[in-house]
Amino acid sequence: MKTDSDNSPKKSEIIISSEFEETIHSFLAYIELEKGLSKNTADGYQSDLIQFAQFLTQKKITDWKSVNGDFVSQWVQDLSRNDYAVTSLARKLSAVKMLAKFLIKDHRSEDDFTELISGPKMARKIPEYLTPEEVELLLDAPDRDTAQGVRDRAILELFYSSGLRVSELTALHLQEVDLENCFLRVISGKGCKDRVAPFGSKAKEALENYLSVGRPRLVKIKTGSAFFISNRGLAISRKTVWVMLKKMAEKVGIKKPVKPHLLRHSFATHLLSGGADLRAIQEMLGHSDISTTQIYTTVEKKRLVDQHAEFHPRG
Repeated sequence: MKTDSDNSPKKSEIIISSEFEETIHSFLAYIELEKGLSKNTADGYQSDLIQFAQFLTQKKITDWKSVNGDFVSQWVQDLSRNDYAVTSLARKLSAVKMLAKFLIKDHRSEDDFTELISGPKMARKIPEYLTPEEVELLLDAPDRDTAQGVRDRAILELFYSSGLRVSELTALHLQEVDLENCFLRVISGKGCKDRVAPFGSKAKEALENYLSVGRPRLVKIKTGSAFFISNRGLAISRKTVWVMLKKMAEKVGIKKPVKPHLLRHSFATHLLSGGADLRAIQEMLGHSDISTTQIYTTVEKKRLVDQHAEFHPRG
């Protein structure tokens, strides 16, 4: 099954019109500068839109005013026949829909040629998560007799207690952590929006221990204000965090693929099963849409069904 990066050599050779090229360039600048989307997102949209423009070029279309919904439908059908994943199709169509709205906003087109086009239906995957017992095992895995172990324990505690994304955790600075009031000021790369992320007393204890015992032993002359730092004294990288999590999981015998997002899923799932309000969880996770958070209600329902099947006499 193909992913977003799969383009045939033949299509990559198709030269698109200067109008297509200039418009795509303007659109990418718009979503980065005005919409605040990340460069990674913009790069993905660029690939998708060039692919769409190449398809139109094959159909002898070289300007946006000649594009209609039929061409979009044909393009999606063409991609489907080439075995693209549903998630890839949805992302590509989303890019074209955003472009169509941009064309109207920028007075390059009068009609939204994607208005009647619906995206492919996707079965939402239920997030995997750790049980509370597995979380305890993971949190106790680091060696707290070393500066690195003290740091790793603080990272794990904060992940589970706050539901941060790995990019948010590695981007934390000292001034963004309020230990007295137990919250973080998080600047998310997704739209560059600020939010407040609370954390609990266990995480506070681990963070205080890291700041007093672990971090001073890792600091170098070139160390800046990054909260979590590597053995070289620089801001810790996402790769280092991923490797550490995998190592700790293997150490305590957890068979699940433990990644940073698994702790984020565990954070949300355990909050919901404990009775937390869905809107509060949405705010803590930094989800812009409540529908994204609602996937955790499916996790909780599945857990109840599994419990019934396992323990009820007629389960």
